[in-house]
Amino acid sequence: MRATTIHAPYDMRVEDVPEPVVQLPTDAVVRVLRACICGSDLWAYRGEAARQPGQRIGHEFLGVVEETGAEVGTVRRGDLVVAPFMWSDGVCDYCREGLTTSCEHGGFWGSVGYDGGQGEAVRVPFADGTLVRLPKDAASDDHLLSALLTLSDVLGTGHHAALGAGARPGATVAVVGDGAVGLCAVLAAKRLGAERIIALGRHEVRTGIARRFGATDVVAERGDAAVEAVRELTRGQGAHAVVEAVGTEQSMRTAVNITRDGGAIGFVGVPHGSGTGLDLGVMFDRNIALRGGVAPVRAYIPDLLPDVLDGTIDPSPVFDLTVGIEGVPDGYKAMDERTALKVLVTND
Repeated sequence: MRATTIHAPYDMRVEDVPEPVVQLPTDAVVRVLRACICGSDLWAYRGEAARQPGQRIGHEFLGVVEETGAEVGTVRRGDLVVAPFMWSDGVCDYCREGLTTSCEHGGFWGSVGYDGGQGEAVRVPFADGTLVRLPKDAASDDHLLSALLTLSDVLGTGHHAALGAGARPGATVAVVGDGAVGLCAVLAAKRLGAERIIALGRHEVRTGIARRFGATDVVAERGDAAVEAVRELTRGQGAHAVVEAVGTEQSMRTAVNITRDGGAIGFVGVPHGSGTGLDLGVMFDRNIALRGGVAPVRAYIPDLLPDVLDGTIDPSPVFDLTVGIEGVPDGYKAMDERTALKVLVTND
């Protein structure tokens, strides 16, 4: 089969690799229909996250079950399924508590020795705890498939950020970051009933999507100017709930400075270069809470899925470029150069 591999910074290849097979009785093999490229994949692409030459990559996919191990009971051959960005056993203490990203037997797609989502098929460990069945007729609806694919990561991660920030009816929410996760956090905040949503971003196409998703205000400034602009919009107080969806020192500092006293920050941007961006003294004095981290999206899928299926929320606009499997290297280049927001990969 064909699959995406990374060999060095900016050196992505689509190569022939062995077809996956069931190795353990808890495994399933999924034939991938849709995958995508994540902003966090770019850290490996740029050489800022270590990878072994030839390692697989990609952690967002949905597809059709092709084979199952003898102990798999919740999915069967022919089922349409979505996979969260980590596999999990579904039965350990952490999984039972909803923190599937801390599963005692879990792992990331594309880890050494494991398949990545940006390929034609994937061996799925712990299929019962990992995969979520979708309506089979969705397989023939391209638009719905795109929306459902976001359940694998960005929609659930945006939801995690909004929950961590305390988005709720009547609240003012500010979102730092105009990538796909930040945009999904806008959508999630709207879904949770936020009264006002301030999107921070300067890319007009992206802030246009933010408005479509429910943003009531857009702040294009950065740094101190952004802080001043948000405070002007909030009677000098700041937002009750702030999402930090970038992960840099500047973005975290901005998040702290635009949070209202007594408010909270939901952080989901993978931290990079943020060694001194968090002043606990400021947060202590102003009673600012910090919640977030790696989103346990598997725990959120059952809650979010019905709203995607019935069209209550439609996160599909985060995909603005579509490539086939052979075009994945070009997709990385487009996202790295910010000519694409998020790249959809089709295997039709």
